[in-house]
Amino acid sequence: MKTLLAALEEGRLIELPENSKDQALQILGSLIEAIPGLKAGTQVVESVLARERAASTALGLGWACPHARTTAEGELLCAIGWSPAGIAYGAPDGRPVRLVVMYYIPDAQKNAYLKEISALARVIHKPEGLQPLDQAPDLNTVRIRLLDIISAAMETDVPEARARMIRLEAKQAAVAAGVTWPAQIAPCALLVRTGQALIVLALDRDVVAQLEAAADLPALLAKQGQADVAGYRVLLRHAVAYQPDRVLYDCLALKLPHNPATSAALPPPVAGTSPPT
Repeated sequence: MKTLLAALEEGRLIELPENSKDQALQILGSLIEAIPGLKAGTQVVESVLARERAASTALGLGWACPHARTTAEGELLCAIGWSPAGIAYGAPDGRPVRLVVMYYIPDAQKNAYLKEISALARVIHKPEGLQPLDQAPDLNTVRIRLLDIISAAMETDVPEARARMIRLEAKQAAVAAGVTWPAQIAPCALLVRTGQALIVLALDRDVVAQLEAAADLPALLAKQGQADVAGYRVLLRHAVAYQPDRVLYDCLALKLPHNPATSAALPPPVAGTSPPT
């Protein structure tokens, strides 16, 4: 799933302005053609449209993966388009397509493409499924769900690629929170136990010391999904309740460039996070 992750990192996830299949393919093909380093004159759009006329590339469950093959050398590339309304795509299950993942496949990258598309198909067709994209309210939510899919598909993949995924998620959280990037980002976990001291798990010693001293942090996270404490903006990503009366908060701690006591009011919680219920 490295190519899909690279597309997210490099900003090639867009909201499609039209729900026309041909227009969606033209937009995404043009986006790939504009990637720096791709040979001038590469005809991605024409190749994709010709392939699509031969057979639909819809996978079902609201997904389609059109592609353009080439004998030229180069890297496996992709661009992703999200259609809020859905596209009539001729999918085998009859459902409109909401996510179009387009690939550019040099001959030398054929095996890498087959590996990636197989991993993607396995994840989206798992019996337990993932949150459907037809319920996504905005592009940032789609991005977060794609990161969930990449995470699920990369359970046995290389640590470096997983680290890249975490950095991207941290960057998106920082942007949504209004923190200028780059910022110091520290993934951390908070174990909250009724009547006992907060336990913080993090690789950064200062993060542990500062957050464990913030007794009101769990209450702030439960109420608003984020909090500014001790020079850090703590963003809640997920919360899981365990027995007896224990909650584990999965968070990101962003180092603020100034004293939070003098900062403006908190912005709304980051899209994709919510206080635990």
